[in-house]
Amino acid sequence: MKTNNTTPVVIIHTRFGRAYLSREGEMVNTLSLYKPLLQGLMKLAGVTPRAVEIEPGTVIHFWIPSETTTTNKPAVVFLHGFGCDGILTWQFQALALAKKYAVYVPDLLFFGDSITDKTERSPAFQAECMAKGLRKLRVEKCTLVGLSYGGIVGFRMAEMFPNLVDSMVITCSVMALTESITCAGLQRIGFSSWADYLIPETVEGVKKLLEVAFYKLPWIPDFVYRHILEVSFVS
Repeated sequence: MKTNNTTPVVIIHTRFGRAYLSREGEMVNTLSLYKPLLQGLMKLAGVTPRAVEIEPGTVIHFWIPSETTTTNKPAVVFLHGFGCDGILTWQFQALALAKKYAVYVPDLLFFGDSITDKTERSPAFQAECMAKGLRKLRVEKCTLVGLSYGGIVGFRMAEMFPNLVDSMVITCSVMALTESITCAGLQRIGFSSWADYLIPETVEGVKKLLEVAFYKLPWIPDFVYRHILEVSFVS
């Protein structure tokens, strides 16, 4: 979790992960409390965490099938969008499909628990590292499911590694974020840059991000927006 200097926190270690509470008597951050519970559910469904070193300084965090659940199951790889991690984005799909498919849910580099010391930021770099990670996990062929930014990375993977990507399911994405697509998209949502939209600094910014991203955003109390901001965006 990322926090600002004015909000000290207490870290509580649980069986499945960490939860964060404010020292100032504020409400427990619902998102940080939920994630350890979700991780426990994933483990019960036969999906376990694995850190895969791609090369020194670059590590991709995956949720992968346990060794006892992979036999003869087709592999499905879920690639998340910008601003979230893999397991929060794909929790319902992963839990629903884990019984019949070998489910792989990575955090893209710079998100969740995946890290690199490289300065490269392109979808091609993401695609190359993801393919190397899947190879290390002995995935020879897979179906890619990509959302938004994850779809862009998925298209690059299919282009660069056709023997790995057997089929694709892509939603809310484009093959490449060209200048014309960028200009039209930003004009439509009322922002001057993708950074302004995708990296909010306020609760209102988080609201706007989700309002644009969701077809019909359900009512969410303000404290949940604040908790999302604290966990995902505040440094």
